[in-house]
Amino acid sequence: MKSSPRARLGVVFVWFAVLLWLPAEAQNSPSRSQHAPVRYIVSLANRPEHRVRVKILLGFGPCERDVQLPVWNALYQVRDFSQYVNWVTAKTAAGQPVPVQKLDKTTWHLSGITQGAEIEYEIFADQSGPFGAQLNSHHAFFNLAEILMYAVDGRNSPAQISFTDVPAGWRIATALTPSGDGFVLQDYDRLADSPVEIGVFQESDFDQDGGHYRVVVDADPSDYDIQKIVPTLRRLVSAATAWMDDQPFRTYLFLYHFPRGPAGGGMEHAYSTAIDISARRLAENPQTLGDLTAHEFFHLWNVKRIRPQSLEPIDYTKENYTTALWFSEGVTSTAGNIIRLRAGLLDDACFLKGVADEIAELERRPAHLNQSAEESSLDAWLEKYDYYRLPTRSISYYNKGYLLGVLLDLQVRETTHGSVSIRDIFHWMNENYARIGQFFPDSQGVRRAAEAVSHADLGWFFQKYVAGTDEIPWDDFFRSVGLHLARRVSSVADLGFVATQNFDSAPVVSAVTTGSTAEQAGLSTGDSILEINGQSVNDGFARYFAALRPGETLRLRVRNSAGERELHWTLGTRQELELELIDLDQVTLEQKARRVAWLRGEAQTAGDTRP
Repeated sequence: MKSSPRARLGVVFVWFAVLLWLPAEAQNSPSRSQHAPVRYIVSLANRPEHRVRVKILLGFGPCERDVQLPVWNALYQVRDFSQYVNWVTAKTAAGQPVPVQKLDKTTWHLSGITQGAEIEYEIFADQSGPFGAQLNSHHAFFNLAEILMYAVDGRNSPAQISFTDVPAGWRIATALTPSGDGFVLQDYDRLADSPVEIGVFQESDFDQDGGHYRVVVDADPSDYDIQKIVPTLRRLVSAATAWMDDQPFRTYLFLYHFPRGPAGGGMEHAYSTAIDISARRLAENPQTLGDLTAHEFFHLWNVKRIRPQSLEPIDYTKENYTTALWFSEGVTSTAGNIIRLRAGLLDDACFLKGVADEIAELERRPAHLNQSAEESSLDAWLEKYDYYRLPTRSISYYNKGYLLGVLLDLQVRETTHGSVSIRDIFHWMNENYARIGQFFPDSQGVRRAAEAVSHADLGWFFQKYVAGTDEIPWDDFFRSVGLHLARRVSSVADLGFVATQNFDSAPVVSAVTTGSTAEQAGLSTGDSILEINGQSVNDGFARYFAALRPGETLRLRVRNSAGERELHWTLGTRQELELELIDLDQVTLEQKARRVAWLRGEAQTAGDTRP
């Protein structure tokens, strides 16, 4: 999962409908559900009030049925979307009232509905970002699982969804299959995996290597140039599909938002991705788009198809625990950077600097001595809590997983004299899991793949560094490509506090150093940071702090239960470890050749020692 801008909320009305008809062949043949297909009709009337009106008929089925609204979607965080449901009513197809009994926080029970029913409910929904559902006068963006219930006994039923009262000039962008005046889908899970953007957006499309790609951007036209975005995407998708030697789709949709306010993050889907980047960050660092897009696009293999067994079947009512996020998220970043290297969107020096920076980030978190990559994966559901995100409490499965991907790549190369790489691991998993509809057994499945392609026992690697917390001997791995990790201590600004940020809120002060100038200035644990040196807090707030120098004045506008206040103090000095990957004193031709192949994401040709 990824970070996201702050949430804003409004009101949405949603009704459910189910088709009254079934094709003759469906009536006379076995299906995955004994119930009629479900039809969702979502109206966009009353946009200023964030209201959607939907009229629905629930088709024939059992006399008694339950409907549920997911408690989580898009993020590994229980967000209890039912907290926004104001009321639920129902009536039969003949118009007679149907009693609705609430069973728990997310489940409603209906009875006497054998011949069908009409269900109506009102839900509050105006949460921006790729992990939300929002309706306003500007546009609509829906992760549909966050506003649409499902029949508990009919989750596998085919369905149809349509949108009405769409303003003139507004269009609909989604990866769902068009049919008539709406879209059809095979089941609720497909619905939940298909975000929808509705509004006045700019769109471009292109064909590349047999695939068709749509690019939809919702942003102020002065903040981006879609003609510059498309060439970047061409290079990325071409590099990724070639590297995987696979293209498991005909059409793929990129949905971008570049808001001027806080924003950030991306969400992967099987046939699309939704990505938010603040307009300011995009202007400051255009490479952000390629970085985030490479990660999300590679997820169409790793996570959406090469998928851990522990995440299936999805349980929308409670947490799905997995030990494999270090691979599904972290190693996706490893692959994403290889793809950017191959696409010419990342150079070797920047890649090596990025690896060293990730190592430094891991080692600066004391929790790396206590929490393994697998444990970090299991604890993903705790990431919404400020204390959990402290460096003394947790590590990131993105961070360590990325590094484990780099090291696993180097190790299988070393074991096979350069003839095998992480690319072969992904190919093996794609063939032996994804393409035959199987899920891999978490870390054990990754180990199985790595050992299958390398013909070596890698149990020690997984025991020490994936399941365990052994200190990693970095130089032992980087020596094969002629590099070693240089360490030096530098003086940096001492903020006097630690801040962390959840996806939908301002950064929060999680700890204040006793006796620091920050404490003397009045900063307290739990303060929300609204402004840093007069600038509103945006995504990637840590980079604001990284640019500060000892002796400078830091001005913060913060808020807590007592209200807002401004604080300022002079920054002190602390010592910080900096790392850099540099050449060994003597680099052999073999090491040079191995490095070239590594940075290209390719295997070495047998006997080739040319750099």
